[in-house]
Amino acid sequence: MSRRIHALRNVGTSWLGLATNFLVGFFLSPFILHRIGDDAFGLWVLVFALTGYYGLFDFGIRSSIIRYVAQYQATGDSDRLNCFINTSLLSYGAIGLLLLTVTIAGSFYVDSIFRIPASLHATAKIVFLIVGATVSLGFPLGVFGGALEGLQKFNWLSLTQVSCNLVRTLLIVVALTHGGRLLAIALITVVLNTSAYLVYFAVVRRMISLRLGWEYIDRESFQHMASFGSITFIAIIAFQLRFYSDATVIGIFIGSAAITYFSIGSKLVSYSSNVTQSMSQIFTPMSSEFNATGDTERLRRVFIMGNRACALLVFPICAALLILGRSVIEVWVGAKYVPIGYAVLAWFAIGDCTEMAQSASPKVLYGMARHRTMALVRLTEGVVNLILSIVLLRRYGVVGVAIGTVVPQLCTNLLFMPEHLCRILGVRLRTFLTDAYLAPLLLTLPMAALLLVMQRFLHPRNYLELLAQVLAGVAVYGAGVLWFLLTREQMGVQLRAKFREYRQYATGAVNLMTGAA
Repeated sequence: MSRRIHALRNVGTSWLGLATNFLVGFFLSPFILHRIGDDAFGLWVLVFALTGYYGLFDFGIRSSIIRYVAQYQATGDSDRLNCFINTSLLSYGAIGLLLLTVTIAGSFYVDSIFRIPASLHATAKIVFLIVGATVSLGFPLGVFGGALEGLQKFNWLSLTQVSCNLVRTLLIVVALTHGGRLLAIALITVVLNTSAYLVYFAVVRRMISLRLGWEYIDRESFQHMASFGSITFIAIIAFQLRFYSDATVIGIFIGSAAITYFSIGSKLVSYSSNVTQSMSQIFTPMSSEFNATGDTERLRRVFIMGNRACALLVFPICAALLILGRSVIEVWVGAKYVPIGYAVLAWFAIGDCTEMAQSASPKVLYGMARHRTMALVRLTEGVVNLILSIVLLRRYGVVGVAIGTVVPQLCTNLLFMPEHLCRILGVRLRTFLTDAYLAPLLLTLPMAALLLVMQRFLHPRNYLELLAQVLAGVAVYGAGVLWFLLTREQMGVQLRAKFREYRQYATGAVNLMTGAA
């Protein structure tokens, strides 16, 4: 199988998983919200935000697994590959035990630290204990998910997630329909997540003849892990500050119900971000392979073409969210959530657009093990984010938290990332910006103009009207992208040339048969 087809298969299955995740989340979230209420829904978001901080204890191990599995697989060093996976299992196992202890202790205090209604105190403790224990177990089991990424077997990751999401949705709907509450949702979620990890383990064992044992744990693998992971750990801290501090800050200073209003706007943007992230994940093992073989030209191509592919996805999504956002929220969860929800959505859409359009850049840095400077900048951004969010919350409420998150994010994305990558890879900044972003921007403008006109004359009141506007925008944008791919992209030009050759051959054959007759 060619590298291009392999990459397309990985992206295709990733998008299948993403589409399933989006549809499940989009339709399941309002179902859950209206069944359990604002306070319980906000508590659910808060628990996952709290356990999200457990990611700090990753210490960069997962990113090192992806990189070194890709490297050892590319060089055919199966012994080092087995040693690295076994050493990772031991390290993650120790971390999991530590976090399990933290979970048990924290479950006694979660109701007193945050503004949670008295009726939910017992539920908060139990849900935190269940989710925290599952996340702790996910550390050692998560080794195999990282190994699959390093092996570039994203199809297994995606198809497993699709299956688990569908089963989880069915069980949650049945449980809530029959009177289940937040505890039932927690139990169903953690059982399905654990099942996915077990599938990853079975697939990895089949693909690389994995050998498990104490004799495969060695110091060299731990040193590689610590060296690469120590820098990644800084980036992980920054990630936690950026993406999990918001709900925590709101939970401490306002209350769990306010988290619901905040999460509605941020969740819609996160769905769109996942579209790009699901594609860009293929660039880390790919970059690691090219870096190991010294293929700098292909690294540059991944940097430019990868970011252009990301921009082709994120620019129209961002435009659609900004134009249709109010209608989406109203149809999705109700008009009362629109004012705050759309304000949060607009800020996050702008910030995420500048970041997701560069999704290939950090993946290339991780693949090259050149992510130190980026990690330090992201850490600074995370600290500024936390401070600004707390300061602005007192004046602007939950919208202030969104502003505090996006302002430092824009500074990093616009002032640091493009120039930093161009310098490392020896690419002119103007060349990168033109080649990566000019075409996606121009192709997005007609779609945006159409959606603005449609919004002016027809405000969608239901899913059908909203879908009609979305499909109209997709049709206009899709036609533009198709034209671009067939006339400007190398593969498209070659496809057109082959089609012309086939048509000429077919015409000649018909003429020959007609003449013979």
